[in-house]
Amino acid sequence: MIKIIADSTCDLSDEVLSRYHIGIAPLIIQIDGRDYRDRIDMKPDEFYRIMMDLEENPTTAMPSPEEFLRRMEEGIAEGCREILCICMSSGTSGSYQSAMVAKELFYDKYDPSEYKLHVVDSLSMSHGSGYLILKSAQLREAGYTFEELVHFNETFKKHVKHYLSVDDLDNLIRSGRLTNASAFIGKLLKLKPIMTMKDSRGAIVAKERGRRNVLEHYVREFKRRVDEELTTFIIVGYTSDIAYAENLKTKLMQETGFKGDIYIMQMGVSVGTHVGLGGLSMFFIEKDGNHDGLLVNEINSFKLSRDEFIEKFKKRLHRS
Repeated sequence: MIKIIADSTCDLSDEVLSRYHIGIAPLIIQIDGRDYRDRIDMKPDEFYRIMMDLEENPTTAMPSPEEFLRRMEEGIAEGCREILCICMSSGTSGSYQSAMVAKELFYDKYDPSEYKLHVVDSLSMSHGSGYLILKSAQLREAGYTFEELVHFNETFKKHVKHYLSVDDLDNLIRSGRLTNASAFIGKLLKLKPIMTMKDSRGAIVAKERGRRNVLEHYVREFKRRVDEELTTFIIVGYTSDIAYAENLKTKLMQETGFKGDIYIMQMGVSVGTHVGLGGLSMFFIEKDGNHDGLLVNEINSFKLSRDEFIEKFKKRLHRS
């Protein structure tokens, strides 16, 4: 039997975690001098209600090696001899390093010839690692071996495409993700930064004016980048506005022809601490060889505008 465990930044729903028996090591959120365990002592809706009234910006701490070890030993108690641990990107959190320490503690107690344990640095944030976890759980149910699951994660983790946009730029400033100058211009022009993962860290790759254009960007890039054979589902994430996420799901269903499941899941407290209110994300597996960045997207946007202008011009010329 194969046990899958993760840290709480995977942001998978309680329903998914329960269905696939996924063990979670919670991060610690420090709010006004008090510690809360992510998903246990503090739920997302409660956190987002009080977020703007907090005197100090909350901070997060990785799960301890002992916390990861407890999840591993729970797997042993359930009769599992193979354990797959999938963690948030080592570029944004210490969870992976903590799990690696736990691996050493695990093998101090358990014989490596009898038990297998692999820790994955997902290179992902939030539902990005969640995507790998859910996909691994589905493959496990389909009969994939432990070695095949390890191979899948290590091969395709760089292909899990992230998109994240926010309404509240102030929170990105407080967490050091955006400069004051960029935020001022963004607010003035109603520009919303769109971020993805590059080299295991978050990076701004586009800026769109208003929510409608954010949705257009997500759908346009999905159609251009998606690996249709590997993307059997999409995860749409949100912090405080589920209607925003539902609008994206509807648009994907209407405009892309995608036939798989589209899950809507809320970002947890540890991720929401840095993202803030109004966050909207999307995750899928992209084809190889795609480049992303502000310059690339500015060029693509110019080409799109040029093509639209030429098409309208031709239609008007034909009518005259």
